[in-house]
Amino acid sequence: MVINPLKMTLPGLDLKNPVMPASGCFGFGQEYGEYYDLSRLGALMVKAVTWEPRRGNAMPRLAETPAGMLNAIGLQNPGIAGVEKELVWLEQFDLPIIANVAGYSVEEYVAVARRISQVPNVHALEINISCPNVKEGGIAFGQDPQVAKELTMKIKAVSEKPVYMKLSPNVTDIRLMARAVEEGGADGITMINTLVGMRLDLRTGMPILANGTGGLSGPAVKPVAIRMIHEVYRTVKIPIIGMGGISSAEDVLEFLYAGASAVAVGTANFSDPYACPRIIEELPEVLKKYGFATAAEAVGYSHRRK
Repeated sequence: MVINPLKMTLPGLDLKNPVMPASGCFGFGQEYGEYYDLSRLGALMVKAVTWEPRRGNAMPRLAETPAGMLNAIGLQNPGIAGVEKELVWLEQFDLPIIANVAGYSVEEYVAVARRISQVPNVHALEINISCPNVKEGGIAFGQDPQVAKELTMKIKAVSEKPVYMKLSPNVTDIRLMARAVEEGGADGITMINTLVGMRLDLRTGMPILANGTGGLSGPAVKPVAIRMIHEVYRTVKIPIIGMGGISSAEDVLEFLYAGASAVAVGTANFSDPYACPRIIEELPEVLKKYGFATAAEAVGYSHRRK
């Protein structure tokens, strides 16, 4: 029997390899499907869905930085009914689908989670808790441990699929948030979401982004992601899907060392549409180079060192 050295198993996810595109950086896969067979991916995190269609923020919504990019897309999506149609196209591929759920109230999160979890080819939910809670003065759901715990519990009560909570790095201590969602019943964690940043136009002195601030992603955030995953791995027992500046197989190995059981590739897809299949192809040799027979052996390696 041939053993697949990249195989990973997480709640609801039987992954042929631990590499997937991050939500928001891959749409629903159609554009990238013109470059390669999406079945090569470990999984696919699709674009965030809210109950009603959203047009997103005003332009400009993107700005380059020396080591990444800022985005303030604003959850633009066709709404739950539109996303369900997009998911039909993905049925042709042999890969798990992770649906990203967003909302501006507990009720919206619950409604979207209940409905999207019933879609046959959706294998798990990723809950974006960086959204502002409009009923509580705009503070993000992911910045208050008790709110995050209660939201997790309510989503778990209605979801037919495993629930992964996406943690924001824009908190004082991410370990408190990780512990809160684990206590709320989360099956896993994805991290990190983008860091809040800003760029200014030197001609006008005004923010380049119409929204003022945006989410910083790309290579600049990788050390922050590694540190936070390393901390959270020591804090909780549920699995972690790591993300933040990954662009190579060596980056993947570093995330596995920190404690991630799988990874999501984001900004790298924009500069190299073949980023995910390239990393998947290179990963076995990188594992072999550093003495690992399988990807699973590398998970948490840093924590086992004396």
